[in-house]
Amino acid sequence: MELKRVVVTGLGALTPIGNTIPVFWDNLLKGVSGAGPITHFDASNFKTKFACEVKDLNISDFIDRKTARKMDPYAQFGVIAAQEAVEDAKIDLETENLDKVGVIYGVGIGGIYTFDQEVQNYAKNKDITGPKFNPFFIPKMIADIVTGHISIKYGFRGPNFTTTSACASSSNAIADAFNYIRLGKANIILAGGAEAAITESGVGGFNAMHAISTRNDEPTKASRPFSASRDGFIMAEGAGCLILEELEHAKARGAKIYAELVGTGLSADAYHITASHPEGVGAKLVMRNALEDAEISSDDIDYINVHGTSTPVGDVSEAIAIKDVFGKHAYELNISSTKSMTGHLLGAAGAVEAIATVLAVKNDIIPPTINHEEGDDDENIDYNLNFTFNKAQKRTVNFGLSNTFGFGGHNACVILKKYTD
Repeated sequence: MELKRVVVTGLGALTPIGNTIPVFWDNLLKGVSGAGPITHFDASNFKTKFACEVKDLNISDFIDRKTARKMDPYAQFGVIAAQEAVEDAKIDLETENLDKVGVIYGVGIGGIYTFDQEVQNYAKNKDITGPKFNPFFIPKMIADIVTGHISIKYGFRGPNFTTTSACASSSNAIADAFNYIRLGKANIILAGGAEAAITESGVGGFNAMHAISTRNDEPTKASRPFSASRDGFIMAEGAGCLILEELEHAKARGAKIYAELVGTGLSADAYHITASHPEGVGAKLVMRNALEDAEISSDDIDYINVHGTSTPVGDVSEAIAIKDVFGKHAYELNISSTKSMTGHLLGAAGAVEAIATVLAVKNDIIPPTINHEEGDDDENIDYNLNFTFNKAQKRTVNFGLSNTFGFGGHNACVILKKYTD
């Protein structure tokens, strides 16, 4: 069976550094940090008092108030990103076969805001009213509901589900969507991710694990991947959506094409519930699997959007894996961590970072890894690798690779190619 080609025909993003694709991309290239004091709740007693929040967003501009009240913030974010992507792709809902349009999102945590609110209300009122919960508690909280909302909004009746593999979730969603389309199971799939976990239990839980930065005196400089002084990631929220489409279908309707998705890879560390393998065993395997799937050589890759969370162990193991997989070519390609600007969007990270990779391939420019300072070098990291520190770099990008790794040892990788007919 001949596999069909899959291209990207629309993009949508809602992030801490921009609520639309143009603003997001412009701020990536400028090296803007999305970090700042937490405003969603009083964080004064928490070890970490900052995060990368979505800013200046009026939900009612996108979703009517009645519908929005039935949605957790993570689902609201996912719908808004999907709306931008659908409009960008110019999908004609009147003529399109909606039976062949699907929605697959990755969600790592889901409706934790709703869960927090309902449990707090129950604890406060249980002796007065007894066990009383909002009837929308469960449908607001569950991780799959975002794809349900998107399909209901547009009438998309194709494959519809959510993948959950922690911080690899939305890269898993892209991989699933890719395979459904190239096997002929769908013409178009909205592949993305959404997350809104900057809550008391979210921040408190990650603090308890010592996973997130506590650099409260300078939050905009706290995410510093591959620097010796890194002390954990910054929690972030938002959503990303890519319109993946079968090539001939896209050409037939005259769609603009950003890039071609040519390969994906999956693997497991099989090592630890939270820590990445120190030698990058799973990271090496996932990149090799993606290269094999794309039927290209490691020497073909021009840019890697790394997982690069700014954690002590994770950054070292990923750098080790890149050197092993790419050999001498590792010193010729560009590497950058856009998490240095966006923070870590957890289950939505893969989608947002795949969008950054698509735009790097489309525009031949590499977004930077910000916050590296002179002398702030880790003896375990080879700084002969080009981490694109602090300033965007222009170069031809024919192939871009994006890595995402999640708690539980889940690894996912996607490869984008400059589109040529």
